[in-house]
Amino acid sequence: MLKYKVLILFSTLFFGVSLQAELLIASPNTRVSLLELYTSEGCSSCPPADRWFSELKSHPGLWNSIIPVGFHVDYWNYIGWEDRFSSPEYASRQRRYARSKNLKTVYTPGFLLNGKEWRSFYGLRKLSVDSGKEVGSLKLKVNDMELVAEYKPTENMSDKTLVLNVVVLGFDIKTNVTAGENNNKELKHDFTVLGYKIIPLYKNESAYTVMTELPDIIETAPRMAISAWINKENDMTPVQAAGGWLSN
Repeated sequence: MLKYKVLILFSTLFFGVSLQAELLIASPNTRVSLLELYTSEGCSSCPPADRWFSELKSHPGLWNSIIPVGFHVDYWNYIGWEDRFSSPEYASRQRRYARSKNLKTVYTPGFLLNGKEWRSFYGLRKLSVDSGKEVGSLKLKVNDMELVAEYKPTENMSDKTLVLNVVVLGFDIKTNVTAGENNNKELKHDFTVLGYKIIPLYKNESAYTVMTELPDIIETAPRMAISAWINKENDMTPVQAAGGWLSN
């Protein structure tokens, strides 16, 4: 309970300083691609993927056509180094994807592009995000720790409930690893999930809306961002995504 209260206070202090005014983020009407990386500081194969992932900070379509999100899994923690950004919840998310897409196994580094396994990292690394599909705009309004989300689909959807995924992302993070497969290495991370929550969106005439608090974060980072995406209740495939910087 004490740890929970400290995290809440720490998060409130940080966002209270960073968000002096209301922050508004909106996706275009065309679908924004979500690129998920499942990684671990305990995995010797992950640093090259982490470095490539960091390069997406300079992608010309960042936040407008592509949103990278890095989940640190916990299933490598047993080999000598505990990744402080890892969570069993993130590993569970990866396993749910694997079951729903009939994948044989989960692994790191593992990529998912719009809910489908993306193995181009191991080849030409061609990242194609130009769908042009009109799906409607996802709008986020952040005021201190409060988030209001609204999604207006281009076409009428029969689903009464959609699910909103919200993450706080950390950038310019460094870790000096002193054990495990990456012993004596300095690892650098961007787009790292520091906090994550899922909440239902509720249909109100032609829009889906919800008001909630931002997720608790495990720690702050030199630079931070927020991202959110929606999917159907029984289908993890992203429908639309939005994101933007929380601090400069």
